[in-house]
Amino acid sequence: MTSLDYDPRFVPAGEKRGALCGMAMTERQGGSDVRANRARAVPTADGAYELSGHKWFCSAPMCDGFLVLAQAPGGLSCFLLPRWLPDGTRNRFHIQRLKDKLGNRSNASSETELDRAWARPVGEEGRGVATIIEMVNHTRLDCVLGSAALMRQAVAQATHHAAHRSAFGARLSDQPLMRNVLADLCVESEAATVSAMRLARAYDEQQTRPDPRPFARLATAVLKYWICKRGPAHVAEALECLGGNGYVEDSGMPRLFRESPLNSIWEGSGNVICLDVLRAMERNPEATDAFFDEIAQAEGAEPRLDAYAAKLRDDIAAGGAHEAEARRLVERMALALQGSLLVRHAGPAMVSAFVASRLEGDRGLAFGTLPSSTDFESIIDRARPRIR
Repeated sequence: MTSLDYDPRFVPAGEKRGALCGMAMTERQGGSDVRANRARAVPTADGAYELSGHKWFCSAPMCDGFLVLAQAPGGLSCFLLPRWLPDGTRNRFHIQRLKDKLGNRSNASSETELDRAWARPVGEEGRGVATIIEMVNHTRLDCVLGSAALMRQAVAQATHHAAHRSAFGARLSDQPLMRNVLADLCVESEAATVSAMRLARAYDEQQTRPDPRPFARLATAVLKYWICKRGPAHVAEALECLGGNGYVEDSGMPRLFRESPLNSIWEGSGNVICLDVLRAMERNPEATDAFFDEIAQAEGAEPRLDAYAAKLRDDIAAGGAHEAEARRLVERMALALQGSLLVRHAGPAMVSAFVASRLEGDRGLAFGTLPSSTDFESIIDRARPRIR
């Protein structure tokens, strides 16, 4: 969704004017493969188009306008379809049913039918994907920020509960195994947060400087894959820190858990995003250079990070990765970037725990398996919310 400045003619007198634009791209036969779309766009005499077809997913159907992909005579094209026509009547945009979703229920999704719906073209005919991709990239940034926020909320709940709950004669936060779990959750959350903030800054810089674009192009896909993929496991572990109380709706954790898988699906699921990373590196070598230039800003501060980044870059230069290995490559890229950002912006305890566990592999396959030498107390104290 995005904000648009709508023509007031499209909102009749007395109607509440919305501030959001939904998207209707996905069709049942194609899913993420929008080039397989069958919805048709027929030009009209006034320079507009009439759109007909079915959309399997329409995000935010309560909006006043929608960006829609449809097949025009010149190929797949992008259109702005208003809910209201200039004469004040409703457009021929029909909601068939709402989706019964796992979570994200406050934001409706629907199946829609377009029956010669009036729409204006956005961009050139045949360049629908290229036209809409800028909005998709910004929404991928939203996904990264959303997953980082979910992790932070999960950490706040888990660390606060452990600081005030006693069992077996001691506070949970003072018990060694629980401290390992909490610290590991804190490390993951801070790595996600600092990465999301750096990516957001790259988008801000695009307004005044052209050079951040290659970095943002690649980093968006890399971080969208990794941070959104880590979210569900992270929230599930945080929920478990509350025990049975975490499984009860009153705690708020079940809602976090239901929301956590969505950002990994929105705007391209994991496989789609990883293939996009491979495509971006192949078509835009400057994006790869910009990505490693960002990592190199921490060069010399942590030898283990330097070695990890050098090996990663050599492997990419030697031939990158086959499709079947794309997830492993993107994961390594995300960890290298997160490590560089933490080295520059986090404290020694956080950096040491991240590098040892994520880059050197000194950990198990579950949260709570950090090296015993980790400064658990300082990491948890940094993340635990203060209630005054």
